[in-house]
Amino acid sequence: MSRIRITGGVCRSRLIEVAAVPGLRPTPDRVRETLFNWLGQDLSGLACLDLFAGSGILGLEAASRGADSVTLIEQDRVASKLLIKNANALALKGVEIKCCDALKFATFPDRRYDVIFIDPPYRMGWMERIASLLAGLSADDARIYVEAEHQMDMLGTAQDWQLLRQGRAGQVHYHLFGRNDRQIDR
Repeated sequence: MSRIRITGGVCRSRLIEVAAVPGLRPTPDRVRETLFNWLGQDLSGLACLDLFAGSGILGLEAASRGADSVTLIEQDRVASKLLIKNANALALKGVEIKCCDALKFATFPDRRYDVIFIDPPYRMGWMERIASLLAGLSADDARIYVEAEHQMDMLGTAQDWQLLRQGRAGQVHYHLFGRNDRQIDR
């Protein structure tokens, strides 16, 4: 088992454990710092969804930075149990962990989210399956962060999302999308 640190907010520099689950790749520190510079350091008032939580680092970073609520979705039971342990150790309010399939959750969401983190396992076609469900998951002015093994100009065939920012760190391509018809001011 390895550890990764939270880069900002009330839990800055705290370490969380990462489960030794095949294919799990926590988002690197540098990429997370860039992401939260794009989103803003204070996420107060926002509801966040970490759809393929894995280590949970994106959702826990959001909670550390003041998000009102953070829902972490992870199908692997070992990883989910460790998410619960880490969230309890950090004592962050508004964090909910659900051990379930991301596609099923996205098909029947319990609410709409302001920020959605999507970092699915690579080379399995997850983005193509999730893209059509984003409208039902996202608030009107939502931002969607996506990590992928390749550069993306759009979310699957979803024409209503525009690429706002992108970057690359090693083999990780990361992207921030917003609605085509909305001005994003954060």
